[in-house]
Amino acid sequence: MQALVFEPFSGASGDMVIASLIGLGADQSRVKDIMESVADVSVSINQVKKNGIHSINVDVESNQDEKPRKYYDIIDTIKSSSLSNNIEKDVLDIFSIMSEAESRIHNQNLLDLHFHEIGQMDAIADVVGACTAVHEFNFDKIYCTPIITGKGLVESEHGKLPVPAPATMEILKTGNMIFQNGNILKELLTPTGAAILSHFAVSVDNYPPSQIKQIGYGAGDLYLDEQPNVLRTSLSEIDNALVHDSVEVLETNVDDITGQVLGYLVDELLAMGARDVTITPTTMKKGRPGHIIHVVSRPSDTSKLARKIITETGSLGVRVIPTRHRLIAKRCIEKFKIKINDEYHEVNIKIARDVNGTLLNISAEYEDCKKIADFTGLILKDIIRTAEETAKDILKNR
Repeated sequence: MQALVFEPFSGASGDMVIASLIGLGADQSRVKDIMESVADVSVSINQVKKNGIHSINVDVESNQDEKPRKYYDIIDTIKSSSLSNNIEKDVLDIFSIMSEAESRIHNQNLLDLHFHEIGQMDAIADVVGACTAVHEFNFDKIYCTPIITGKGLVESEHGKLPVPAPATMEILKTGNMIFQNGNILKELLTPTGAAILSHFAVSVDNYPPSQIKQIGYGAGDLYLDEQPNVLRTSLSEIDNALVHDSVEVLETNVDDITGQVLGYLVDELLAMGARDVTITPTTMKKGRPGHIIHVVSRPSDTSKLARKIITETGSLGVRVIPTRHRLIAKRCIEKFKIKINDEYHEVNIKIARDVNGTLLNISAEYEDCKKIADFTGLILKDIIRTAEETAKDILKNR
C-alpha cells in the first residue's frame, strides 16, 4: 500500500502543506497556476534552507485589500472557479470544517458570521493549492503523526488568543487529531493547516512501519533556534496485510497477592478496556515468589488502568513501555452449525483475516465447545477440532 505521511513536528499551515508536497514531487507550475486562477493572489515558490535542511517555501500574497467575507461569499468564489470536481469537493469540505469551528466558537449561525483570516484570498489559495497538490499523487492512505501546535498567545482580529487558537482547537477536536503543545512559544499550527490535515489524514501515534520512497520538506515563515520550522512529508510503502494498532504496554512486579485478587484484577482491567492482560510467575528479590502483570492498552486508557493496578495490588508504580505499533488481523465472530453424533449444535467461531480478505486463522469458542462436550460426553479437544474443520470447509466454499 502506498501512503502519504505528514510529520508536523513543527506545526503546519496551508503553505507548508503545499510546499512539502511540491518537495515530494507535485507539479509546482500546475499548483501555482490553479491557486492564482481561483484567488486574486500572487504565488512565489522558492528553495530555502531551514536549520540546514533544504526545503521548499511557498509565499502567497493577496492582490487586493482584504475585508471580512461571509461563508457563502467564500463558497461562491470556489464554485465559480474551474476546479475539477474532486478538488472542488475537498476544498469545500475543508472550508466547511473551518467555518463550522468558527460558528461553534462564536455561537453564531454560519450564515451570519463574517470570516477574517480564513476568508482572505491567501487562505482560499492555500486550501486550493493543498488539495491540488494532494491530487497530484495516487495514495491509498494518508496518515498524520502527532501535531506540535506551539503554545503561548497569538494576536488576532479579536485580540490576543491562546495557542492553539480556539478555531484550531475545535478543528483538532472534531478531527480526532493527536497533538501536543511542545516547547515553542509561537503559533505553529494554523486553523488552515489543522483543517487540511484533519480532512485528509488519519491521526496516528507513530510513523507506521514502512519503507520510505520519497521525502519532501515544506518551510514555514518562522525561524526558530530550537528546531527547523518545516513540515516533513513522505511517500512510503506500507504492508497493509494486517491492521496497524497503536498500543502501550504496562508492567509491574507484585508479591504477597493472592490468586483470587489477581483473577479479579484481570477481569476488572479487561472490563475497563485493556486489550490483553497476562500474569507471569517470577522470582523476586531474596527468593520471594511474585508475579509480573502485563497489560496491553490503548494510549488513552493507560492512566486509568495504571491507577487500577496500583489501587488493587498496592504496587508503588507501573512501567509504561513507549507507544508501539502492533500488527493485528481483522477479526470477527460468526455462528456455525456443527454436526456432532448426527445432531447439529451452534458454535461461535473467531475468524481472522488480513485486510485483503485472506483467511489467516479460525478458533472455536471454548465455552460453546465445552457445553457440547458436557452434553454429549465426548472429548473437548475433538469437538474443538471438528468445529474448526467444519467452519474452515464452509468458509473455503463461500
